[in-house]
Amino acid sequence: MTKPVLLSVEAGIAEIRFNRPERLNALDRDLADGFADAVIATLAEPSVRVIVVSAEGRGFVAGGDLGHFQAADDKSRAADELISSMHGAIKMLAAAPQIVIGSLKGAVAGGGMSLALSLDLLVAADDTAFNLAYARLGTSPDCGGSWSLPRLIGYRRALEIALLSETISADEALRLGLVNRVMPRAELETATRQLAEKLAAGAPAAQAHIKRLFRSSLESSFAEQLDAEADAFAACASTADFAEGIDAFFAKRKPVFTGR
Repeated sequence: MTKPVLLSVEAGIAEIRFNRPERLNALDRDLADGFADAVIATLAEPSVRVIVVSAEGRGFVAGGDLGHFQAADDKSRAADELISSMHGAIKMLAAAPQIVIGSLKGAVAGGGMSLALSLDLLVAADDTAFNLAYARLGTSPDCGGSWSLPRLIGYRRALEIALLSETISADEALRLGLVNRVMPRAELETATRQLAEKLAAGAPAAQAHIKRLFRSSLESSFAEQLDAEADAFAACASTADFAEGIDAFFAKRKPVFTGR
């Protein structure tokens, strides 16, 4: 039986890959559960420094599988079956020390768009088409879309996107600040891998503190953020990687971070 989600780990980079291309990786229960299992397995692997979330086929994730809901007598329960696994996995990735990169292409809709926006960095192919889509179906966002979108682009623009369900091109997503980079489709996997390798060569403790500081900043007062920065800097300063960074600076060479 074909696995709904593939997991590979190589050179400190874990790739979690949705594998339901015949349905544009629409989220059904197997895919949601498989994603959660892959996240758990990834975070249990101590060698992983960077995580990539990608997909087989023409699109990233085209939202929830509407057939799953159509066939369900209890549609609220059917929703919970998908949402509980997806939300658990998204919470784990948000709290993880590793930087999580989304590699996007084709359809990125509904829960697929919400999932993508919850990740740390996004690289999109030039054929990527975003659509929040929930309002079109008579429902509201899940997978963190209502949290991520207004924080990325502001309340009014986010609300408009959510209410009107209009498609957003890759170039427009870049202009709005929804993604970090847009690449030709043929170069997507190479560009994603290069970014992952660059991050994997960084200092893990520093990256973890940077991620935590930025994710918590909008919930903290200025004074609280200053205190958190001081604590994080002190923690980083006690690592061998910080000493290596200082030595490399004065020796005018590239630092070699070991994660200690």
